[in-house]
Amino acid sequence: MNQQKLLIVYDGACPFCTAYVSLLRLRESMHVELLSARSTDERINEFLALGYHLDDGMLVRINGLVYVGADAMHQLAIISNQHGLLNRMQRFIFSRKWLAHMLYPFLRFGRRLLLLIRGVPLIERTRGRS
Repeated sequence: MNQQKLLIVYDGACPFCTAYVSLLRLRESMHVELLSARSTDERINEFLALGYHLDDGMLVRINGLVYVGADAMHQLAIISNQHGLLNRMQRFIFSRKWLAHMLYPFLRFGRRLLLLIRGVPLIERTRGRS
């Protein structure tokens, strides 16, 4: 069986983002790689050069297809399993695309507010972009 490849690019300085990706239970048939958008990995620069704004939301690449923000959360919900209460809840909410798009701006605002309170600059500012 050919294993699907999944890359999740998230804000490693955000406690909410880090907790979410660590609690997320994905199908065992997937090869999952977690990558902090604040790392020195060259793929981060490639995503930025392609026009993806990593401060606007997490990025998910599944077998070459890229999803950002609410669409990324929706894709993760679809491929997650239902083990554990938190996983069932996130799957119930974010597997509905309309609901993911409605709620994601609040999650993004919460992340930015938390980073501001903690004095952590946005990702693109740390890479010389504004």
